[in-house]
Amino acid sequence: MSVHVSLNSRQQHILWATIRHYIATAEPVGSKVLAHEYDLSVSPATIRSCMSVLEKSGLLYQPHTSAGRVPSDSGYRIYVDRLIKPSNTLGRQAETLLSDHLKGDDFNFEALLRDAGQILSTLSGYITLITLPQTQTTRLRHLQLVSVAPGRVMLIVVTDAYQTQSIVMELPSVSEDDPPDEAAVEQELQILSNFLSSKLRGRSLGELVNLDWSELDREFAQYADFLKKVLAELTRPMKTSVATPILVRGIAELLRQPEFAELQQVQMLLHLLEEEQEQLWPLIFELPDSFNSKRRAKVRIGSENPLEPMQTCTLVSATYEQDNLPVGSVGILGPTRMLYENAIALVEATADYLTEALSQVA
Repeated sequence: MSVHVSLNSRQQHILWATIRHYIATAEPVGSKVLAHEYDLSVSPATIRSCMSVLEKSGLLYQPHTSAGRVPSDSGYRIYVDRLIKPSNTLGRQAETLLSDHLKGDDFNFEALLRDAGQILSTLSGYITLITLPQTQTTRLRHLQLVSVAPGRVMLIVVTDAYQTQSIVMELPSVSEDDPPDEAAVEQELQILSNFLSSKLRGRSLGELVNLDWSELDREFAQYADFLKKVLAELTRPMKTSVATPILVRGIAELLRQPEFAELQQVQMLLHLLEEEQEQLWPLIFELPDSFNSKRRAKVRIGSENPLEPMQTCTLVSATYEQDNLPVGSVGILGPTRMLYENAIALVEATADYLTEALSQVA
């Protein structure tokens, strides 16, 4: 998600200072506090004017009429996208702590993940979520398109582990004045099925990300958009992969944050983490460039999260790789009042560490 708001340098500086102070204190921020604690070189009246502009732009809001301002999700989004850089110092600190676990002959990758999760939650103060690596041997074996209703088809996918997944999709629209002949549709679906199987058989899901469909044979040109939809569906993690649990660490760390003082909110979040990981899994394991192409780590802030228990939280995640293909993901889940430059650096450093560790698995 991006926010298209034009801000001058002063407004950007005041937004940055407001967010930094709110992150540190969890208290609404006033103009006098900013004038006193930050070198803004302007009067409190000028700061108030700028804060009013930021509020009208939807980047700040007042929780109460007489209170100071707090950042909105859109304000945090501009802060993340434009106003900060990941902390190199903290990233190097995480790399040093994590690299100690690469030593020794008794290598157990799952134990390594648990140790990494604990280190990450301790350094960040938030919940750590790590998915176990998806097997590199899982490859597409067969694809079949079957008509299930006028204009609707089912895509059936079979892997070399004989796992199956079915996806119902819409066919390209056709003219109502010239409805297609059912027999002709079945014949074309069979041709497409054969084409997809020959094109994709033996490929891993990770490899599908980089496939180029722009050079389709002329006979398939009318199905170009449909085939792109097929590819998008195939690059989502297989539903059967959710049987692999998400390793969760640092719940106690998160409960110390004032945003989680309400019992009901905590219960909803814990239920999601413990009982509904199949909903959480696709948000954590995002293939590269699927959400935020400007930075390796994906940052979902507040309402950008589709799951209600997470809409007061931020999820920062990045994939780790084996043989240059994404096989798992590491993430931090915390309040939107998060020190983002630290969280992003920690997640990226941990993802790099896990990639390095997997390269040592023979």
